[in-house]
Amino acid sequence: MLFTSTSAEDFDAVFSALLERGKMDIEHVSKIVGGIIKEIREEKNAAVRRHIERFDGWTPQSDAALRIDPETMRSAYEALDATLKKSLHLAYDRIRAYHEKQLPKSWFDTEANGTILGQKVTPVDRAGLYIPGGKAAYPSSLLMNVIPAQVAGVEEIVVCTPTPDDEPNALLLAACHLCGVSNVFKVGGASAIAAMAYGTETIPKVDVITGPGNIFVATAKKLVFGDVNIDMIAGPSEIGVLADDSADARHIAIDLLSQAEHDEMASSILITPSRKLAEAVNVEIENWLQTLPRERIARTSIEERGAIIVTETMHEAVGLMNEIAPEHLEVATDDPFGLLPHIKHAGAIFLGHNTPEAIGDYVAGPNHTLPTGGTAKFYSPLNVENFMKKSSIIAFSKAAVDEIGEACAQIAHTEGLTAHEQSVRVRMS
Repeated sequence: MLFTSTSAEDFDAVFSALLERGKMDIEHVSKIVGGIIKEIREEKNAAVRRHIERFDGWTPQSDAALRIDPETMRSAYEALDATLKKSLHLAYDRIRAYHEKQLPKSWFDTEANGTILGQKVTPVDRAGLYIPGGKAAYPSSLLMNVIPAQVAGVEEIVVCTPTPDDEPNALLLAACHLCGVSNVFKVGGASAIAAMAYGTETIPKVDVITGPGNIFVATAKKLVFGDVNIDMIAGPSEIGVLADDSADARHIAIDLLSQAEHDEMASSILITPSRKLAEAVNVEIENWLQTLPRERIARTSIEERGAIIVTETMHEAVGLMNEIAPEHLEVATDDPFGLLPHIKHAGAIFLGHNTPEAIGDYVAGPNHTLPTGGTAKFYSPLNVENFMKKSSIIAFSKAAVDEIGEACAQIAHTEGLTAHEQSVRVRMS
């Protein structure tokens, strides 16, 4: 694991490399993904079935085999352990309650001259949700994508998830049943994104596609953007931690590893003005690694993409973290809320010693689909508005046109757009 300080001679170069942590070689895979998309657009289900055989190791015998039967999802839900079922319901309720607070409202404003201006907010007709299922299956991602779409009022939700060897994850199926989702397809990767973007004989064309995935999924989302909307182009998972002497080194170490165990490409970065804490965390990481079932993945991530940076001050630490703009940011200090006003860029911010990032992945309530690779500087977490669009409302009275029409006509005249000018003037007294 990289261990450095801001006083090191090579720090600027090392830190610049950290800022590039989320870069994906999308250009390299674009040709491959573009070919997959082209095949889906031209051959539809035939291409989907061929790609499943190639990438997921099983052969759908019919178009109907692409769909997961709702009865199968119901059976998976009913077979859940009672304690796990209760936990799933708790997560569902908390996520829904949080996202209901995000729901934007239509509004109207009437001026004295009779002008009515406003905004009408409506959901998209159909949303496509991609749920990963490669290295691990993520029922929590199903909840995080379905619930904001439902809160937004989306009438039809389409879910695509890969099922290697035709073995869907039982908990994912149970989560689908809990959410009342019936259009679930056993399709993954770029094929799923293309199928939802353009439609096939079985998979409906959608208006927006959300959900995380690997570099092929991310590239496909980028290529279909414009034909459909997307939430963001997400890269490998990451965590940043700001900590001082009040932090528990053992807690910080396992929190860093909670992201490292996701993927070899995940990034875990601690920035602290306390060298004592930094050294202790470095030791605890090794202690924890030896206990993890996913040690190989976590160790590769930590060794190749993890970092501990010692700064002169907490102010300097915050400044560096703002440059990193992490997907997840833990603030493990004696006064986390005091630092909050100085934190400008992060997907989700976890404040205090008792708020591990993992609590946000499952039951806290806010969405865990977050911007990565520094894109928190301009992207927001997945939210209800990703599944909605806004229409401007404009209604002018005759008095309003007489009052401000001349200004409009003059600007149109200056731009040389005579028809624009006259369409206003013919309505003026």
